[in-house]
Amino acid sequence: MTVQDARLEAARELFDITPLQPSLGAEIAGIDLSQPLDPAARDGLRAALLAYKVLFFRDQDLSYEQHIAFTANFGALEIHPVFSLPEHPEILPLRSATYVGYRHSADAEWHSDTTFRAEPSAASVLRARIVPPIGGDTVFVNTVKAYERLSDEVKAKIDGLTAIHDASVFQQFLPADKQDGFASEFPPVEHPVVRVHPETGEKAIYVNAVFTRRILGVEAEEAGSLLRLLFDQVKRPEFQVRWKWQPNSIAFWDNRSTQHYAVNDYVEERYMERVTVMGDRPAGPVAA
Repeated sequence: MTVQDARLEAARELFDITPLQPSLGAEIAGIDLSQPLDPAARDGLRAALLAYKVLFFRDQDLSYEQHIAFTANFGALEIHPVFSLPEHPEILPLRSATYVGYRHSADAEWHSDTTFRAEPSAASVLRARIVPPIGGDTVFVNTVKAYERLSDEVKAKIDGLTAIHDASVFQQFLPADKQDGFASEFPPVEHPVVRVHPETGEKAIYVNAVFTRRILGVEAEEAGSLLRLLFDQVKRPEFQVRWKWQPNSIAFWDNRSTQHYAVNDYVEERYMERVTVMGDRPAGPVAA
C-alpha cells in the first residue's frame, strides 16, 4: 500500500467519501470546512483529491476568511491579475451579471485555471453563494483518463510536444491604457501538451480551449488538427462528472489533472467565489 493509499484509507475513518462517477468526483460529508483542519484531515483531503480529482461539499457556510484559510491548507495562494475582491484579493468573484462577456468567452469553454501563468495553479476551491433555480451546473473532466484513451499513435505524436498559452482573453476587461502593461506582465508561456502530474506521476492532456493558442514543433495544419482532437477528447462524457450547485456548495479540484466547463444554460443570477492554490512549472514526459 502506498503512502497516498494509506492516507485515503485513514480519511475514510474521518469523514464520508462517496464517489459520484467512475472516472472522477467524490462528495465529502462529515467535515466542517469552517473549522481549522488538523494534519490528519488535511492529509486525508489531499489524498482524496489526488484519487478523485475533484471533491464536492454541501452546506459549508464559510466567511471570506474561512474560505481563504481552508484553501491555504494546501499551499500558497495566488491573486488573479484581473478579478479580485478589493478587501480580500485572494478571492476571485464570478458574478454572471457583471462579467457576462467573461462567462460566455472563458468559463463556458473547457479549461484548467490560469495556464497562462508560467507556474499555473495547482488547485481551486469554488464556493457557490447565489445559484439560479435551474441550470448553471459545472462539469469536470479527468484529463488523465482522457489521455489514457487516446490511440497509441496520437500519444506517441504528442508526448514531448509543447504549446503556447496566453492571457489575451482577459484584455477586453482592462482599460486601453493598461492593456500593454498587462501583456508585458503576462507574456505567452510554453507548456507541455502532455503534463506529468508532480505528485502521482500520471500523464494528462494539458491544452485547453481558453488559454492554448498553438502547438509548437509541427506544421500549422497538423498542429490545428491535434488541438481539435485533444479539445474534443475532453468533451467525452465517460470522463466527466456534473455538479449541481446549491448555495454554500463547494468544489475543490486539481487543476493539474482536470478541466472544467461552466454550463451556460441559465438566465438568472449566479455568483461564485474562488480561491486558488499556486502551482509549479508543468513538466512533460521524459524521453525514453
